[in-house]
Amino acid sequence: MSGRSVASMRSAPTAGRRSPAWAAYGAAWAFAFSLQSFYYAAGGTAGAETWPAAIAEPVLARDPAWVAIMWGTGAAKVLAGLLALALFRRWGGRVLDRLLLVTAWGAGVFLALYGAANLVQHALMVAGVVATPTGLGETAARWHLWLWDPWWILGGLLFVAAARAFRRGP
Repeated sequence: MSGRSVASMRSAPTAGRRSPAWAAYGAAWAFAFSLQSFYYAAGGTAGAETWPAAIAEPVLARDPAWVAIMWGTGAAKVLAGLLALALFRRWGGRVLDRLLLVTAWGAGVFLALYGAANLVQHALMVAGVVATPTGLGETAARWHLWLWDPWWILGGLLFVAAARAFRRGP
């Protein structure tokens, strides 16, 4: 043998290929995020203080419209997870591959910008630069600043990374 280990020879054919790991991380993020929506839709109450009162109150009161919204947002997050999983491989058609790529990029950019804009807004509220709306409340503003806004940014970055890996191809 030429001094190369068996392990390095086994990994050589895959060197330079895209890794589907980013898609898996994006999927895990979306599926984990869907659990929160399904939890509240099913009647869960823990952590409701992290939400704006304008949302938490009708959800906790089991308002049918808000419960339906929670089920719908949970389903949308599952669809986002399925999109991330679809980025594991090429689907054989330029149109479908292009649609997946554009959708993943769009989702990633939207999620990251949404989280970043909210992060700035909530940071200004917590710092006292701008008033915190009574419908949001000081507690929810802090939770958004330290948990929810970064969570949205993370999801966006994971989707962008998955889209980049998919675009590079095998």
